[in-house]
Amino acid sequence: MTDRNQISIKAEVWPLRQHFTIARGAKQMAETICVEIAHGKHIGRGEAVPYARYGETTETVTGAIESLIPALENGMTRAQLSQALLPGAARSALDCALWDLQAKRQGQPVWQMLDMAAPRILPTAYTISLDRADKMAAAAASARDFSLLKIKLGGADGLLADIARLSEICHARPDAQLIVDANEGWQVEDLARYEKQLARFGVTFFEQPVPVAQDAALDQCQLPFCADESVHDTDSLQALSPAYQWVNIKLDKAGGLSEALDMVKLARAKNLNILVGCMVATSLAMAPAFLLGQLADMIDLDGPLWLAQDRPHGHVFQGASMHPPQAALWG
Repeated sequence: MTDRNQISIKAEVWPLRQHFTIARGAKQMAETICVEIAHGKHIGRGEAVPYARYGETTETVTGAIESLIPALENGMTRAQLSQALLPGAARSALDCALWDLQAKRQGQPVWQMLDMAAPRILPTAYTISLDRADKMAAAAASARDFSLLKIKLGGADGLLADIARLSEICHARPDAQLIVDANEGWQVEDLARYEKQLARFGVTFFEQPVPVAQDAALDQCQLPFCADESVHDTDSLQALSPAYQWVNIKLDKAGGLSEALDMVKLARAKNLNILVGCMVATSLAMAPAFLLGQLADMIDLDGPLWLAQDRPHGHVFQGASMHPPQAALWG
């Protein structure tokens, strides 16, 4: 038996059960990178999604991981990993795999390693994909088991059309709590112009409504905002515009669970509310994010629900109730 780690990298494609559309485009499949780090009989796994918004592709993420194989084989630590790679999907997959491997080698779940309470069942948001107003309203009505809906807006037809979408969704689901994610699809001048109309819907927050470059101008609006594309890691969180009251922490942006845990501490110190979000991916990517969600105010981890089929031992969802991961999955 060798004392060296063995590394494997696999690009995977997971068909979706329907199109998933946001302001930046649509997709019919989830493309993920799965990393396995084996030491003796123990195997740690991590999954991440290349983030096109930041120029990541399957090839660049795979290449970044491959560049570290010699160091990983020789026992690279999570702290060393954080110095070797910038925040992003490659670091996230590796960081989560290292956490999983340590848990398996120690025979101790990650939540105990972190001195956390045993994970509890959490309610997750459910995403309503960008579409025509009537189709989005129908999708919201069909998601009756979910009391928290994340509405994807930022359509090419403009903010007034998005307001019409939001109006129909509210009519279809007057009982639902809504969060709106425009994925940088609006302009700050339009947001200011239609602020009163948007305020009438009682939305909990508007997530990254304008391009990152317009963040500084958001303080002219009195709506509640959540930062997503504006925040990657602790450095960008430290410099975040005061216009934001919420922050969306995603492991794929942060570079894994280790950095995300530090982000939670900093967000609390800055009196920010925390949403733990995800990309469309399998339960392997959700498991460490779900653990982080135990420390958050809200989770949006419905990624596996968009897949035609999840990987074995995936998260159990009972309506909006998301159960902790099985040991056979991660951690």
